[in-house]
Amino acid sequence: MTVRRRNFLLSVAMTALAAAPGFGQAAPARDGTPIPDFSGMWSHPWLPGYEPLASGPTSLRNLSRRDGVSNPLQLVGDYNNPILKPETAATVKKFGEMSIAHYGFHNPRNQCWPNGLPFVLSSNGLEIFQQGDRITMIYQVDHQVRRVRMNAQHLAKVVPSYFGDSVGHWEGDTLVIDSTNFKRWSLDDWYYQDYKEYRMHSDAFHTIERIRYINDKTLSYNLTVDDPKIFSAPWSQEFTMTYKPEWE
Repeated sequence: MTVRRRNFLLSVAMTALAAAPGFGQAAPARDGTPIPDFSGMWSHPWLPGYEPLASGPTSLRNLSRRDGVSNPLQLVGDYNNPILKPETAATVKKFGEMSIAHYGFHNPRNQCWPNGLPFVLSSNGLEIFQQGDRITMIYQVDHQVRRVRMNAQHLAKVVPSYFGDSVGHWEGDTLVIDSTNFKRWSLDDWYYQDYKEYRMHSDAFHTIERIRYINDKTLSYNLTVDDPKIFSAPWSQEFTMTYKPEWE
């Protein structure tokens, strides 16, 4: 299938979805409170990369800096971050040394593999299609698709996937997405994601995303990652996304 035909079919599918009853309408929460509608295109530049939170268990800082910010051309994760168990820290250190030596290492993007969650969150360009019983997310990078079942339970039997089994619910004006059952080699972060050598999460890998409006053109996106077999504690990172109607 050609790229043009694939994009055409994707456009037809999204047009049909948009025409479905309830699309783009913020259905009320169970208590009758109106909920926000996140439908549309949202942007978060993936360079120079996320910075960790100022306090609490959080994602790794890139020790390689350029002009005061993370240097995306040299990924050297802070292996002293207390979220890392000893074996995890050793892998982060090893990959950082490879990057310093200009050897580099594989990651989903440079190997053209599905990014998985949460690696895909670094992509610049996310389109959200919101309906009452489901939310569909399409990432601009490689047209990767996620589906979130609203007000549902995790499936008892499910085939693990790159984006896991995602269920969502509303807590006031905040969309909460709980995901489990990831492929064992779905990849977690920039600093330890060599898919051939080390599966940097276990069958206990679990993510929670919290999305809310800061204002009518800006979303706050908070991610919490938990895997007690890999990390010493759950950790979080937070970033903002900007509404881009001109991209739609």
